[in-house]
Amino acid sequence: MNEEQRVVDAGEQPEDQIQVGLRPGCLEEYLGQGKIKERLRIALSAAQARSECMDHVLLYGPPGLGKTTLAHIISREMGVNLVATSGPAIERSGDLMGLLTNLQPGDIMFVDEIHRLPRAVEEFLYSAMEDYQIDFVIDKGAFAKTVKINLKPFTLVGATTRAGLVTAPLRERFGLLYHLDFYTPEELQQIIERSAGILRIELEPAAAAEIARRARGTPRIANRLLKRVRDYAQVQGQIRINRLLADQALRLEGVDEAGLDELDHRVLKTIIQVYRGGPVGIEALAATLNEEVDTLAEVVEPFLLKSGWLIRTPSGRKITDLARQYLKPKFVVQ
Repeated sequence: MNEEQRVVDAGEQPEDQIQVGLRPGCLEEYLGQGKIKERLRIALSAAQARSECMDHVLLYGPPGLGKTTLAHIISREMGVNLVATSGPAIERSGDLMGLLTNLQPGDIMFVDEIHRLPRAVEEFLYSAMEDYQIDFVIDKGAFAKTVKINLKPFTLVGATTRAGLVTAPLRERFGLLYHLDFYTPEELQQIIERSAGILRIELEPAAAAEIARRARGTPRIANRLLKRVRDYAQVQGQIRINRLLADQALRLEGVDEAGLDELDHRVLKTIIQVYRGGPVGIEALAATLNEEVDTLAEVVEPFLLKSGWLIRTPSGRKITDLARQYLKPKFVVQ
């Protein structure tokens, strides 16, 4: 299965461009992540009171939870520009220098997937973050000399889904580290109702709750499912979306009442039927399913682990009693 075709994949997809208009414009409009909002509000207020840049910020957590949105909110709250790039896009230190030297005082530089910065580029960033200076080497060999270039004060906002891959020297240079966690169904319902209002969708609260329950704790997925339900209702000639209509649309998309899709079911069924509930190594499981190890580890597992369908042990993955009871009516265990 191509993970890009999964409606419950938290990674960004082309159709998600519609969600750009759904992003909150300020911290007050940002729903969920209450503790992070409060800490960020204090940091923003303190920086503004001192007329200084904010400390560098590292946002980490699963995809689709609002890391990019928070970066944009920080820039708007501070009243400065945001320059966005990503780790894989910065291949050489010269690319980074071009971005840094064009920043204006107080600007935000947002680096998505910061854990994928090349090592040479990352080391080039250290002095920029600490001293707002960069050392650029001109010529080579005996004629090489270092030129120190002063930068305007700026704030680096880094985002990553793999916090463990951010090197210790880079992580230590961030003053603010925020971990974004999955949202509750109640928080997702608020987000869905807000998005429905922006998109002018007549959505009953019960329908919003049904979509939220299947959105896997992720706003990006919630908004994507809302769009699919809207399309289904339009084709059915329905103006107002109720819970039954939402349920029919989501089942057609292959998303069951627990938010599991076909690939999730295949993973759980394979562990039960082939490996007797586990434990099983991720490589063996991927080979049995004919899927990439990274797809299972980064796309499928986080939700299954968080929701208590799987547990990870030193000897491999094991199914839980919760998953056994849920899947029992659906699968015949041999």
